[in-house]
Amino acid sequence: MNAQNTHDAAGRQDGGPGQRVTPRFDLIGLVVADMAASLAFYRRLGVEVPPGADGEPHVEAALPGGPRLAWDTEATVRSFHPDWTPTGGDGRIGLAFDCGSPAGVDAVYAELTAAGHTGRLEPWDAFWGQRYAVVHDPDGNTVDLFAASEEPPAAG
Repeated sequence: MNAQNTHDAAGRQDGGPGQRVTPRFDLIGLVVADMAASLAFYRRLGVEVPPGADGEPHVEAALPGGPRLAWDTEATVRSFHPDWTPTGGDGRIGLAFDCGSPAGVDAVYAELTAAGHTGRLEPWDAFWGQRYAVVHDPDGNTVDLFAASEEPPAAG
């Protein structure tokens, strides 16, 4: 008798006896000190955060293409992981947002820094053919802003 793999609607194996479960990337989670400040930052980047979510301990927003972005307050994380402590400085994870054009990178960077967010790298023309900038969200996570350059990079 041949074993038949069964799959759910997302195409994952069901993990029945003897079957390997195939995980599917689904969510990027951020732990935040101030939910309202973090949500305001990501709203400026076009993330459609549910209305009235600013005071919630956990918030999720669907991103184009299927994954979700989620926020949990530090208190929420400590409720199930009492020894958790936040890391400092540049994080080991960063998010990147395509701003559509080099001028878009400059405009979004200017808007975010004018709103008080820390600019980490001012917009520049990267050697790999993109206009690129980096800002920090309210919790110090790096957020890259990029767009394809209007001119291809010089050979060299």
